[in-house]
Amino acid sequence: METYIVYPTKEQEKVVIDFFKSLDIPFEKKEETILPKHVLEGIKKGQEDIKAGRIVSLEEFKKNLSVSE
Repeated sequence: METYIVYPTKEQEKVVIDFFKSLDIPFEKKEETILPKHVLEGIKKGQEDIKAGRIVSLEEFKKNLSVSE
């Protein structure tokens, strides 16, 4: 059995599904979950911080966390 991955637009999706159904082709639809923009931006900023050397050890983080409580 072969696998085909297609990326139809919303308008094309109905036609693709109808096509599969008309030929009795089994299929499944998987929703892609993309992270929200603010999460992706936060990850990018964190990666930039690491490259720039703006890091703290886990122990230092824990120490700073307990001081602020």
